[in-house]
Amino acid sequence: MASLNATASLPLSNHHRQRLTCALSSSPPVWKQSRRVISVSFFLSRLLLLPNDAMASSLIDKYVKRKRLDPLEAYVPPVILAQLQFQDLEKILSVDKPEFEACRSVLRSGPASSLRVNIRAVAQYASDAGYSQTASNDVDRCLRALEEMDSLFLRASRKDPNATVELMKSQLGTALTALDSLLQTVPSEVLDKGKAMVEVYRSPFEEDNVQDSAEIQQLQSIL
Repeated sequence: MASLNATASLPLSNHHRQRLTCALSSSPPVWKQSRRVISVSFFLSRLLLLPNDAMASSLIDKYVKRKRLDPLEAYVPPVILAQLQFQDLEKILSVDKPEFEACRSVLRSGPASSLRVNIRAVAQYASDAGYSQTASNDVDRCLRALEEMDSLFLRASRKDPNATVELMKSQLGTALTALDSLLQTVPSEVLDKGKAMVEVYRSPFEEDNVQDSAEIQQLQSIL
């Protein structure tokens, strides 16, 4: 122990002290070097892996979206029914004193309540068929018009004089036109089948018509 203390207390010359001080000041601690290496490595790995990760994520998202979609035939009848629902709403707005709260309820009930999901699914199929821009614009126009119409209903229910029936009908017409345009992207055989199902659904039911009964049950299961 005495020899160790003696060794630790050996005097250093000024020259050795200067060299030792320079060496200590010029070399950063080991833990700082390790942190620097880890930070650089992490940054480089992010640069190298990000494109592949993003690409893989995009492919997975597309695969999941495609797997989650039902056949196109499942989305067309509800869209047509929502379109007819809006046409009935146009009649409600034509009376002397429309019930604007009831009009808002129409937008949130029946096929109209799920319209956002259904038209986006139809637009996805349209995009796959080469109508991407048209279908996307139709969906955006329809949803914007419905949101604006809902806002007009709310303002009118609060006695806002600027929320006129004419503006409501204008937005409703925009939504109906957009739905018409979107349905034009649907293959004719699918569209005709959807219209037939809707017609049967809205017609008086006859118990002896087995085919109609089956179609009604199919449409009810879709809705």
